[in-house]
Amino acid sequence: MADEALTLKITQSEFRKKVKELLPGGNLENCFTCGTCSGGCPASGLHDMDPRKFVRMVALGLDEEIATTPWVWMCSMCQRCIHACPMQVDIPRMVFLARQLTPRDQRPKGILGSCNMALKSDTCSAMGASEEDFKFVVEDVLEEVRETQPGFENLQAPINKEGAKYFLNQNSREPMTEPDEMVPLWKILHIVGADWTYGTKGWAAENYCMFLADDESWEHIVRTKAKAVDDLGCQYWLNTE
Repeated sequence: MADEALTLKITQSEFRKKVKELLPGGNLENCFTCGTCSGGCPASGLHDMDPRKFVRMVALGLDEEIATTPWVWMCSMCQRCIHACPMQVDIPRMVFLARQLTPRDQRPKGILGSCNMALKSDTCSAMGASEEDFKFVVEDVLEEVRETQPGFENLQAPINKEGAKYFLNQNSREPMTEPDEMVPLWKILHIVGADWTYGTKGWAAENYCMFLADDESWEHIVRTKAKAVDDLGCQYWLNTE
């Protein structure tokens, strides 16, 4: 009777069904619970959970537990588990799908707020920085470095340079809270003679909408950034995240 009840629960699991549809090739069934995924996971132990336990929850059809565990929001999507797994079970993809079980407006406020803020303008900045703000900060920091740091009098931090080889993204927290943190990368690009540029549009590197598991918003952010690269005619897109 216990076996019959367990079989019935697995069969009725909508989440497990969705995982099997989106992860072809029996990816879920490939897991043999070796625990290798958990050994290198930075989220192991949080909320008494780890990747192996999560996979078993999916396999057993524990939809309610999957939908309510805060652990899925602890995952950084670093993919260490996939690289460690001898069977290449796609745990981050399962975590991503599990996040979508939570109504959008009930997802973690920090990630939700950052995603919504990035959607407000073409800068894609999760800090809400405008095109004018970004341009002012970059030019102000650049002027200070040129005036105070010997050897970098000709340092460049171009903005909207058409035809540059590289389009550089910047974490939007740095120009707003730690602007000096931008300078080391400028110096590296200067020393190697790279032909690069920022754009006033699409310059923010992060994409919280991805971590929110909001496919539509995630795609919008990526397309906005890609358009900024194309509009300036750059050959390569360098994202620092």
